[in-house]
Amino acid sequence: MNLVILRATPIRPDPRVEKIGRALLAAGHSVQALGWDRRGDLSEVEGSAGFPIRRLDIPTRTKKGLRNAPSLARWQAAAFAWLRRCRSTYDVIHACDFDAAVPALWARRLWGCRLVYDVFDFYADMLRATPRPVKTAVRALDLAAIGEADAVILADESRRAQIAGSHPRRLAVVCNSPEDCLAEIATRPLAPADPSIRLRLAYAGLMQVERGLLPLVEALSRHPEWRLDLAGEGAERGLVLERATGLSNVIYHGVLPYPEALAMSYAADVLPAFYDPSIPNHRYASPNKLFEGMMLGRPVLAARHTGFDRLVSELDCGLVVNYGSLDQIEAALRSLEDPALRRRLGENGRRAYEQTYAWPRMAQRLVDLYAGLEKPA
Repeated sequence: MNLVILRATPIRPDPRVEKIGRALLAAGHSVQALGWDRRGDLSEVEGSAGFPIRRLDIPTRTKKGLRNAPSLARWQAAAFAWLRRCRSTYDVIHACDFDAAVPALWARRLWGCRLVYDVFDFYADMLRATPRPVKTAVRALDLAAIGEADAVILADESRRAQIAGSHPRRLAVVCNSPEDCLAEIATRPLAPADPSIRLRLAYAGLMQVERGLLPLVEALSRHPEWRLDLAGEGAERGLVLERATGLSNVIYHGVLPYPEALAMSYAADVLPAFYDPSIPNHRYASPNKLFEGMMLGRPVLAARHTGFDRLVSELDCGLVVNYGSLDQIEAALRSLEDPALRRRLGENGRRAYEQTYAWPRMAQRLVDLYAGLEKPA
């Protein structure tokens, strides 16, 4: 098939989009992607992922809630215009999240292309600064979109409960497992160990306060013998870096290419993966950080009641603390100063990755789903 992956982000980096594209490309499909250049400073087309990634140049400032709606509407209109103009180049739209599903649904209705709806996060539960009536309406529309799509992909089994009330025609669960690059990363030379650092942490991802970054920085301010490497961008990047001002043991590396972010994580001893459980979407979270930790053989420090804390406990691949509890974060990190404990947790995670969550297993689910699109629902 000829398919286009639609995503309302710059796709730079976007590990899930890139590995999905490569898996479908390897299965014999023709793949391209269309994203959103929000700053207007990226190349219009690039092929670093192994397939062309095109971007619509619609500069906008990062905003919250309804204030972001006008910018999103402009991107959706431009995306729909691109889909209309280039409709001879694809017969399947792989729409990532509801904001991309909107123009994809119109394209499906108007000229009959197939739609695969990949629910990275359930959209209504992502809206933080949005009135409840708007969230309710978005939820109803999202459930309807799930029912209208030719196939639906979820990132975790637990999200079946999150989309209760919808009726997908076909459904597959494709976890956020990374491609296995441990052997390649492990051959890279590491920086000389600093004997004054007793524990290294790394976080590469969205810089938002609901990822538990502020109490984490506070913990580092109390423990100069620990080090935290940060990378990424997001709405609260400035606030997080402001809190880290003057801390020589908190280092910000900017936005890193995904391989470099993984290398930074491999060089660490612990990977924090905090999600605020008061946000409904986080109670179903299946984050890259968990599976990256498994693949790299590094223990994960997770927040309780966030959807994946049970998996961390069952697999014994990390520790779980109450979200935002500085005392529990400090106690957990002190215990993780023990190399034997880190090694046992990391080995458990790596074993679970190899036996259950390795990307080739997830990629096969994806390929099988596409194979089924040619059959009656």
